[in-house]
Amino acid sequence: MIPVRATNALIGSPIERLEDMRFLRGRGQYVDDLAFDRMIHAVILRSPVAHGRIRSIDKSAALRLPGIHGVITAADIGSLIPIVPLRQDGSDELKPFLQPVIADRKVRYVGEPIAVVLADSPARGEDALEHVAVEIEPLRAVVDTAMARTGESLLFEQAGSNLALTLTGLRGDCESALRKAAYTRRERFKVQRHGAVPMEPRGLLATWDDAQQHLTLYGAAKVAFLNRRMLAKQMGLPESAIRMVENDVGGGFGARGEFYPEDYLIPFAARLTGRPVKWIEDRRENLLATNHARNAEGELEIACDRAGTILALRGHVLTDQGAYIRTNGPTAARNIAQVLTGPYRIPNVHIDVSLMMTNKTPSGTYRGPGRFEADFFRERLFDIAAGELGIDRVEFRRLNLIAESEMPYQLPTVEPLNIASETDSGNYRSTLDRCLEEIDWTARLAVQGKLLDGRYHGTAIGCYLEGGASGPKEGARLVLEADGKVSVYVGSSSIGQGLEAVCAQIAADALGLPLDGISGVFHGSPDHVSEGYGAYSSRSVVMGGNAILAAADKLRQSIRAAAAGKLNCNANEIEIDGGTARGPLGRPLPLASLAGLSAEASFASNKRTYSYGAHAAHVAVDVKTGHVEVLDYVAVEDVGRIINPLTLHGQVMGSIVQGLGGAFLEHFVYDEEGQLLTGSFADYLLPTADNFPNIRAIALEEKPSPNNPLGAKGAGEGGIIPVGGVIANAVAAALLSFGAQPRELPLSPPRVWALVNEPDSVTR
Repeated sequence: MIPVRATNALIGSPIERLEDMRFLRGRGQYVDDLAFDRMIHAVILRSPVAHGRIRSIDKSAALRLPGIHGVITAADIGSLIPIVPLRQDGSDELKPFLQPVIADRKVRYVGEPIAVVLADSPARGEDALEHVAVEIEPLRAVVDTAMARTGESLLFEQAGSNLALTLTGLRGDCESALRKAAYTRRERFKVQRHGAVPMEPRGLLATWDDAQQHLTLYGAAKVAFLNRRMLAKQMGLPESAIRMVENDVGGGFGARGEFYPEDYLIPFAARLTGRPVKWIEDRRENLLATNHARNAEGELEIACDRAGTILALRGHVLTDQGAYIRTNGPTAARNIAQVLTGPYRIPNVHIDVSLMMTNKTPSGTYRGPGRFEADFFRERLFDIAAGELGIDRVEFRRLNLIAESEMPYQLPTVEPLNIASETDSGNYRSTLDRCLEEIDWTARLAVQGKLLDGRYHGTAIGCYLEGGASGPKEGARLVLEADGKVSVYVGSSSIGQGLEAVCAQIAADALGLPLDGISGVFHGSPDHVSEGYGAYSSRSVVMGGNAILAAADKLRQSIRAAAAGKLNCNANEIEIDGGTARGPLGRPLPLASLAGLSAEASFASNKRTYSYGAHAAHVAVDVKTGHVEVLDYVAVEDVGRIINPLTLHGQVMGSIVQGLGGAFLEHFVYDEEGQLLTGSFADYLLPTADNFPNIRAIALEEKPSPNNPLGAKGAGEGGIIPVGGVIANAVAAALLSFGAQPRELPLSPPRVWALVNEPDSVTR
C-alpha cells in the first residue's frame, strides 16, 4: 500500500468547500449559461398517453412555422433506432426491456420522446409542438405490479411477460431454518415511488465540427467517460472524436448524469443540422422524464428462537421499474436482495426481488437505492417481531448485530448476477450505543406512547450499512505548474458533494504542501485523465482520493529525481518542504524551477467499503389531523476516516432531510390510465427549510477501512438509508395504544389519520 502522508494534517480539517465562493458570487457555469453563434433550441414532444401504438406522425404543419429548423422522429434516425444500454448490473434477460432513444411504433409511458422540434427559441419550439399531429391507438395501461403480474396487457409482446428478471439474495439454508424456528412472523410492506428531483433540471448543449468529424457535448455529469463510450457506439464514432464537458451541476443524487434518450437525440440533432443545439429540461419534464426511484413492495418472513436470535429471513419483493430498464435500473433491486439483512447476523437468507414492467416513467437510482426500501422493510419487521417476542427493541438489535470479531462478514450473494460482497470493518454496537446516549434514550422512554399536550409521543432506533467505493478503478493526474503549485485532475465527477475541497486536502497532504499549494482541482472530464469512472455509489473519496495518493507518490519521486539532478545529490537526499525541494545541507530549490513535471496513476479495487451507524427519532403525533412532528433526530455513523468533517456534516444533514421527505411527503402518483397526477411542485411536495429543524449528526472514525490506503469509506448516502424505518417505528410507538402498525410510506397526514381512525383502509 502507498503510505499516507499527513504532515500538514489537512485531512480531517473542517475546510470550507473551495467551490462555494464561485457559486455564491454567481460565477458558476451551468449548461443554460452557455450560448454559441447560430445556436438553436431543442424541445421534446412527449407521449401524452401511457401505452399505445403510433399510427402516424405528421410534422408538415410544424415545419411551415417561422423559426422552425426541423422536426426529428424515429423515421429520421433510421431503421435501427439506438438503444440506451445498461451501465451496471447487466443481464441478457434484460435486453428486451431496454429503451429506444425515441419512440418507434409504440409508446410505453407518458413523457416518452416521440419527436424533437428544433427552433430559434424554446418558446417557438413549444408552440410548434402543438402542430405535430400524432395518432396513437391507445392500449390498456399497466399501472402497478399487481396488474403487471397478470400479463393481461404486455409492454413488450415479444418478451411474453411483464417480468424482466428476478434477482435472488442467498445465504445458508433458509427453508430448513424456518421449519425449525420457534417463532416466525410474516408481514407486507410498501415504499412509494419518489425520486431525486435536483434543484437544476437536466440540460445539454451539443456542437458538431463536420470538417473534423468531432462532437462536443456540454452538460456531462456523474459518469462522463462511460456515457462517452455509449454515445460513440451509437453514433458510429471513435471515443476520441467526442469531447464531454462537465459543467457545474445543481444536484445529482443518483438520477442526473445517467444516459437518457436526450443524451443521443441532442448530439444527433447537432450533427444533422450542423448547428449548436441546446436543450434545457423544464420542471414538468424533470418530474415526468428523469428517472423515478423506490416503488417497491413485498412480503417478508422472519424466523427467530425464543431468545430473539434471528435464524432466517426470506421474502419476495416486487420493484416497479416503469416502462423500460434504464442504465442502472436493476441496481436498487440488486441492493434490496443483498443488503436487506443490513448490519445484522442473519445466517440464512432467501430474498427474491422481481423487476416488473409498468407504464410509468422508468426507474433508476436515487441516493441509497434499494437500501432505503430495504431498511424500511427490515426495521419495521424487527420492531413487530421484538414486540411479539416480548424483547426490548434495542436489545433485539444489539443481540443480532454483526460482531467486530466476525469481520469481514459475507453478505448474501445475488444470483443470477453472481454478485458477492462482504463488510470490511466495524464495531456496530459502538454506533448504536453512542446514538442511544445522544438522544437520551432512557429518558425518552418515559413518554413512549403517552399523550402530552394533545399529541402522542414515540421513539425509535435503527441500524444500517452504507455500501460504497464501487470499482473497478479511478484515475488521477497531478501537474507541477510554473508557479510551483500543483494542479489536480481526477476522473471522479462533481455533483455537489464538495469534491474540489476534499481532493485538494488529500493532494496537499500527500505532497507536503499547504492547501494554497494546490492551484485547482479539475474533475469529471475525459480531457483531464486517460480514464475515469465518475461519481456514484459513494465512491469519489475512496476511489478518486486513493488515485490522487498514487499519483502524488509518483510526482514526489519525479520531483526528487529532478531536484537531485540540479543539486548534484541522490534523490533520497531530497526533502520537499512546502513549495521548496531541499537537498543536503538545506540547499533550497523552488518547485517552480521544476515546472512541467506530471504524474498519472489509478487506484483499482473491487472490494466495497461499508460505513455503518444508527439513527434515532422522537416524534409527536396529532391523531386528530394525522400530522407528525419530528421533535428530535440523531444520526451517528462511522465512516472509517473523515477527510473533511464540514463537508461530511453537510452531506449527512442533507441526506437525512431527503429521507424525511421520502418518509412523509414525496410521492409520484399515477391514475388508472398511467397519467402522472403529481407533475408539479403544487402536488409533489418537497421538504423545506422549516420542516425538520431538529436534526443532529455525529460522525466517527473509529474503524478505518482496511481496503484502501486512506482508510476511508463512502459516506454520501448513509444519512438517508435508515430514515423511513426509524420514522415509521417511532410513529408506531407513539400510536401503540391504537394498535397502529405503519406498513406503507409516505406517512402523510391522511395515512396517519387512517392508521388511527380507519385501520382497515390502510394497506396491510
